[in-house]
Amino acid sequence: MRVASTIALAATILIAGCATRPGVPAETPSAARFLPEEDLAGRSYGKGEFRSITGVRRAFDVELNGAWDGSTLTLVEDFRYADGVNERKTWRLTKSADGRYRGSREDVVGEAVGFIDGAVFRLEYTMAIPKKDGGARKVQFRDVLAEDGAGGIINRANVSWYGIPVGNVDLRTSRTPLS
Repeated sequence: MRVASTIALAATILIAGCATRPGVPAETPSAARFLPEEDLAGRSYGKGEFRSITGVRRAFDVELNGAWDGSTLTLVEDFRYADGVNERKTWRLTKSADGRYRGSREDVVGEAVGFIDGAVFRLEYTMAIPKKDGGARKVQFRDVLAEDGAGGIINRANVSWYGIPVGNVDLRTSRTPLS
């Protein structure tokens, strides 16, 4: 009986972790509608932080530069982490006829899938995070992007590993450099 209870508990945790999407940020104006090809085009600047369930916090600044060619958004992200690490990542998000977005980035495993969900844009993908031993840990990201009502963007992400929540990311961007 104890084994059955353990299996049921594990299944519940996995299902709950898999189903967790960030909610719509409270700051999102009711009339807002996020369109990646419009809201991510051009240059913007952001401050964010990754927080893990183990207490690890990793702050970063990011400069974003997006270009829309009529079917694909190319978004170059230049990260500067507080620990001195700098990274450049490039998203390529292509809009499908069904209104969904399919995407790739250097560290994304397989294909990212994006879609409009009311006032927000959701992006879901698996990322390979390098480990010290040279391997990679695959974690799932569930992002929500929304307007903040002041011309900026809020990006929140829940991060899970095998369906178990392990962290989250909060990022705010603006069209002007943040101090």
